[in-house]
Amino acid sequence: MKLDVEGKAGVSNATPAQIARAIRSLKSYGRSSYASLTNESGSYVQVAGGVVSCMVELFDASAEVCSRAFHDKPSAARPDGTILVFGAGNLPMRSDEWFMVNQVVEIFLAFCVSAPFPSYVGWRPAPKL
Repeated sequence: MKLDVEGKAGVSNATPAQIARAIRSLKSYGRSSYASLTNESGSYVQVAGGVVSCMVELFDASAEVCSRAFHDKPSAARPDGTILVFGAGNLPMRSDEWFMVNQVVEIFLAFCVSAPFPSYVGWRPAPKL
């Protein structure tokens, strides 16, 4: 697994501790606002934002499909169309696509060990940008 974080050198064979630390250090502003974890087949999970405003996507290299994570607790404070602003740009989000950083850590660690994703995570086609 290769861990890439905006503004930092990539880490080959990243450990779970390195992955968790890197994800928890993200902020939607500043030097590091997105990260990805890529496996040997080219599939990856990526996050944009940080702390309480994270978006997660999964790319399946074999199917060439990108999916966005969602959950069953839409944010009343962030209605559909709210924009996530981070280092690589601006993304319109749906109210059920906002994740907390600890949830993102769980998603990344599941991907790292090829385990099932947490039960609260669903996947739908990522919007075309």
